[in-house]
Amino acid sequence: MILLDAYALIALLADEPAANEVGPLIAGGSVAVTAPNLAEAADRLGRGYGIAVSRTRAAVESLEQAADLRLAAAEPRHAWRAAELRVKHYHRVRRPLSMGDCLLLAMTSDHDQLATADPYVLRTASEEQIAWIALADSSGRRHTPES
Repeated sequence: MILLDAYALIALLADEPAANEVGPLIAGGSVAVTAPNLAEAADRLGRGYGIAVSRTRAAVESLEQAADLRLAAAEPRHAWRAAELRVKHYHRVRRPLSMGDCLLLAMTSDHDQLATADPYVLRTASEEQIAWIALADSSGRRHTPES
C-alpha cells in the first residue's frame, strides 16, 4: 500500500504537475491517506485554490468509492513514533517537518511506500529507510532525498 501526503491530493484535485502521477497510483488501488494529510489538503485547496472543503470532500469520497482510496487510521504507537521522528529530524529552517509529515512517516512502516513531493519528507524517509515515491512539485521539479 502507498500512503499519499497532502500534496498528492492537492496535485490531483488542483491539476498540479503531479496529477498525472497521482491519478494512476490511486487507480492502481492499495492507496491511502492519513487524516492529518487529508485535513491539510482540504485546507490548502480551500485557502490556496478557492476549492470549497465540501467540494474536496465530495471528490475524496468519490475516490474512496470508485478507486479504493482509503483513510489510514493512526494508532497510539504511530503518535509516539511521529514524536520521535520530529524530535530527531525537525529544524525550523533546515527541515521544517510538520506533525502531519511525521505521522505520515511513522505510519508508512505499516505500509509499503509514501508518495510526496516534499524534499524534507523525502530526506527523512531516506534517512529512516522508509520507501518513498518522489512526485513532481508544483513547478514540475522532482526532488530527491539529496536535493
